[in-house]
Amino acid sequence: MTLKATILDDLKKAMLAKDVLTRDTLRMVKAELMNLEIAENRDATDEDVLTVLARAVKTRTDSIAQYEEGGRPDAAEAERQEITVVERYLPKKLDEAALRAAVEGLISELGLSGKKDMGRVMKELKSRHGAAIDGRTASKLAGELLG
Repeated sequence: MTLKATILDDLKKAMLAKDVLTRDTLRMVKAELMNLEIAENRDATDEDVLTVLARAVKTRTDSIAQYEEGGRPDAAEAERQEITVVERYLPKKLDEAALRAAVEGLISELGLSGKKDMGRVMKELKSRHGAAIDGRTASKLAGELLG
């Protein structure tokens, strides 16, 4: 079963169970996938689904910061709950130690040195680990190790 099919199946289950949070969050994901399919004029692949899910988490994370700045902890909490629903479908993120080891391994394997190679490290890291990495943390670590 594809990731998209799993999400649609879980949406149906959430509707039957009257799970409002899961239902609404998965409807948002479904809408984003439909928009992507219309724009690309093709069915969404699992990679496309992971991209949409990662973008949803990033958007909500940014919203949390804005809500907290604006003194709206209730809205920030709602965004956190939506993130937990979306993260069910994302691969487990590498912790900082594992991410550091992956970056160090890539740097030595590819023989890279200096900040000018930052793009190569990030590109290779994304291709090998995909959604399992946190881009901000990976970028910070790569900068430290290459600098």
